[in-house]
Amino acid sequence: MSDAFTTRVLNVASGSRERVVDLTRDCEAFLREAAAGRDGLLNVFVPHATAGIAIIETGAGSDDDLLAALHTLLPADDRWQHRHGSPGHGRDHVLPAFVPPHATLPVVGGSLQLGTWQSVCLVDTNKDNPDRQVRLSFLG
Repeated sequence: MSDAFTTRVLNVASGSRERVVDLTRDCEAFLREAAAGRDGLLNVFVPHATAGIAIIETGAGSDDDLLAALHTLLPADDRWQHRHGSPGHGRDHVLPAFVPPHATLPVVGGSLQLGTWQSVCLVDTNKDNPDRQVRLSFLG
């Protein structure tokens, strides 16, 4: 591959509880090397059927609010047709329809162009899969 496209896989231990994991520093570290001051696009992709990528504020309660909203929207009960795993696990397979498994973000001068309070986050409600991979790809 040319210098115009660079990719790296992050291994993320999300644990055995529902989590919103802030990946912003990992994205910035990747871009320092991959973008090397260039403009382009960062694509963040989680290759799992039960996780997503969100651009949200973290640390002020929004991450917990997101998980609470997902509980309301996608309850962990026995209504789901997909029934293997923990009780209510079927909802985890519906999550990517609401929190997509990808985000594409602008990079200017090698820096991620997020708003003041925005963070790049892995959203993982699947307690049965504590180890995730996230692919970061820079095109510039």
